[in-house]
Amino acid sequence: MNDRTYVIIDADDVASVDYGAVCETSTDTLRYSVDGTKTVIQFTGNTPSFLVGETQYNHDEIRAVMATSEWTEHLDPPE
Repeated sequence: MNDRTYVIIDADDVASVDYGAVCETSTDTLRYSVDGTKTVIQFTGNTPSFLVGETQYNHDEIRAVMATSEWTEHLDPPE
């Protein structure tokens, strides 16, 4: 079972991330949306203060979000 909680934040807010309170270790380990305007932060346990009030997702919910065209480029098959 995945006990992580996921939050999507604006890429402009990456500077406010406390990497000691989340699973990511730096800006290099963040996953960004296709257009680069959003990123996903994951944490376990209590909600870090900088993420309070943000929409939270469980593993199944975030997987569904990540499967959308906003997060995954779907390439056309070769002709």
